[in-house]
Amino acid sequence: MKVLNVLVRRYLPLDGFDEAVAFYEGLIGQTARLRFDYPAYDLKLAQVASILFIAGSEESLRPFVATHATFMVDDIEGFVIHLQAIGAEVIEPPKVVPTGWNMLVRHPDGMQVEYVQHRDPNPADRLF
Repeated sequence: MKVLNVLVRRYLPLDGFDEAVAFYEGLIGQTARLRFDYPAYDLKLAQVASILFIAGSEESLRPFVATHATFMVDDIEGFVIHLQAIGAEVIEPPKVVPTGWNMLVRHPDGMQVEYVQHRDPNPADRLF
């Protein structure tokens, strides 16, 4: 059971999404390895290196902005047990999302984190 990557979240309006993603693709020299619309929440998402771009209206972003980071893991069910054992609170249990599974967790220091296990993990997402 491992944390494979930690993604910084960047929230932005829809009209700035493509420009921001293109800027970081050029700066980092890497095309977005993940890019999709999430119609259920009226959002667009992209990942460039360790940045997760989440774009939407102010209203559609509101439920997500309290989440500070995304931890990509190899065993989300294993992390449920482990996190609770070390004092974290699972706010939303694992559920199916377009990329695989996710859950929302509050760490003991108050940091709110999305945990994600991708159905088809990208080998480039393995930092450790």
